[in-house]
Amino acid sequence: MVKNIELTYHIKDIDAIAASVLEHLQSKTILFNGDMGVGKTTFINALLKAMNSDDVTTSPTFSIVNEYNIPNDKVYHFDFYRIESLEEAYNFGIEDYLVSDHWLFMEWPDRISELLDSSQTITITKIDDTVRSLKLTIDTNILTEQIAMTEPKF
Repeated sequence: MVKNIELTYHIKDIDAIAASVLEHLQSKTILFNGDMGVGKTTFINALLKAMNSDDVTTSPTFSIVNEYNIPNDKVYHFDFYRIESLEEAYNFGIEDYLVSDHWLFMEWPDRISELLDSSQTITITKIDDTVRSLKLTIDTNILTEQIAMTEPKF
């Protein structure tokens, strides 16, 4: 089953929207889609605030991954925009991040789609300079498969 939650929000309300979205997430891997400059990193910053992080996000466009602290966990924020091949992703150790038990926020995930089976995507669309549309898609079928594969059999 696929569950969609669609919200339209004013930029000044982004913190409340992020807190609301956080309540709906069902796994720690979230793929972010949207055009350049639409506010993906800004939304991730709001999510971090909702997760009680004191860190401020910056776009990892050149570093590819940034690490942020939240109480009792970490968030890895990826920007795959500059990745041109899966080999580049393997070269910086993407597989280690994918099997970690930490939060993974991924911008431009289509660049490494062959490696991902995430069930949650957030798509942000610009309505005008101060208004955005957000669509959270959760594929519970993939989540069920992931849980079944990781649960002990005995």
